[in-house]
Amino acid sequence: MERQTAVGYIRVSTVGQVEDGVSIEAQKNRIAAWCLANDVELSETFTDEGLSGKRADNRPQLQSALEAVKRTGSVLVVYSLSRLARSTKDTIAIGEQLDAAGADMVSLSEKIDTTTAAGKMVFRMLAVMAEFERDLVSERTTLAMAHKRSKNERIGKVPFGFDLHEDGSTLVENESEQRILKLIESLRSDGYSLRAIANEL
Repeated sequence: MERQTAVGYIRVSTVGQVEDGVSIEAQKNRIAAWCLANDVELSETFTDEGLSGKRADNRPQLQSALEAVKRTGSVLVVYSLSRLARSTKDTIAIGEQLDAAGADMVSLSEKIDTTTAAGKMVFRMLAVMAEFERDLVSERTTLAMAHKRSKNERIGKVPFGFDLHEDGSTLVENESEQRILKLIESLRSDGYSLRAIANEL
């Protein structure tokens, strides 16, 4: 039976090394040890040095590692999720990419291993929690905007037809602009095209 293969990914930044001391060598050793213990062949290791983990798309070695894993349907092994990505959104997106390609992911610090049923469950729980958090933010934003709208407060830029009150938040109608809006509405209901309305104005 052919041995399963793995691709290692390592990231270090100056701040990361100072704060948690997880050097390139330490990450390499942990990845190699996992492969040895699980009888997995480590085919390649990619390293991004001195790059922030805030975004996944600006790290060339991470992109190369992902391509190698997806191409071979192997396992991406990282020391921790923080080495892979700083945001849950990026982590989940990477996991979904790998899953779609029939590949897996192992994060040693968090003991996430999608080659196992338990590991897949943990990762899916992370995805659900991330989605729940996004939904909560969206819900709070919608409620806040509805509240502002009900109080006739500004949302974003001051719309045509209104002026901003000196309190800095309340919208007050601009009479001349309101007349223009009513004219536009009337012309539109009479069947005028937008170009014709512009010419009329």
